[in-house]
Amino acid sequence: MRKRIALLASGGGSNAEALMQAMRAGEIDAEPVLLFSNVAGAGALEKAARQGVPTAVLPHQGFASREAFDAAVLGLLAPYRADYLCLAGYLRILTPGFVQAYAGRILNIHPSLLPDFGGPGMHGHHVHQAVLAAGVAASGASVHLVDAGVDTGSIVLQQSVPVLPGDSPASLAARVLGIEHQVYVAALKKLCGGA
Repeated sequence: MRKRIALLASGGGSNAEALMQAMRAGEIDAEPVLLFSNVAGAGALEKAARQGVPTAVLPHQGFASREAFDAAVLGLLAPYRADYLCLAGYLRILTPGFVQAYAGRILNIHPSLLPDFGGPGMHGHHVHQAVLAAGVAASGASVHLVDAGVDTGSIVLQQSVPVLPGDSPASLAARVLGIEHQVYVAALKKLCGGA
């Protein structure tokens, strides 16, 4: 039985696009049933529409609390009966109630080798700046299950890239992004029963 996957994205959606393409190509035994965004103009929405994947938008502004927003998103997701949620550049920290509703079934990708360089505030260029400041020899991408912490859930798959002399946050980010799509596709394939 093919798994049902909902994707959540706030930005351009390159990871979401890679996952949708892999599912559409039969590389992952799953089907994308929804792409949700909290940002009306997110590029991920257009990418989903091109793939024929239903989209939904609910801006987070105007809600009384994070909990109220997440409850509304859960209500929106419910009819799609997703087996897994894939966070693909979804720039919201999920509330405990949301995580509990999909316990063990929410995947996220992070642009470092967790547990290093994860946690609150560690996203995008902040991660790559911290990696370079630490002087480590390698960075990479980690796909993990989301738990009540930030970037603390069980790691499903990781892949590394070298940190090169003269790297800037932008050059390191580009090298990490080059493997993010591969590792995210491989991790979802693994969870959906693929080798």
